[in-house]
Amino acid sequence: MLHDIVGAKYIEDYKIELEFDDGNRGVIDFSKYLEKGGVFGKFKDLGFFRNFSVNEELGTLTWDYEIDVAPETLYADATGSGLPDWVEHSEESSANKRFHSDPQNATHFSGR
Repeated sequence: MLHDIVGAKYIEDYKIELEFDDGNRGVIDFSKYLEKGGVFGKFKDLGFFRNFSVNEELGTLTWDYEIDVAPETLYADATGSGLPDWVEHSEESSANKRFHSDPQNATHFSGR
């Protein structure tokens, strides 16, 4: 079951306390996201990091309407409950995987 974030409070450094729609709360240390790079590189600016908001439509935290973290990830981290079974568990995000094309199995699209 997915749980939306309904409240968030900045604590210190890269720590934010989250409140979820089921009443659970927890503090997450977002400093680990600094190592991920990419869009999370913006977190190095603590002023930017502190300027988060709860996006009610998405049910999660967003930064400048361009950066967010999946609510199921935040819930698991904040409550220690673990990720839902349907979440792919891997060391490398699928967004970072490289795919190699196989010319024999490639699908070709026409521009028509």
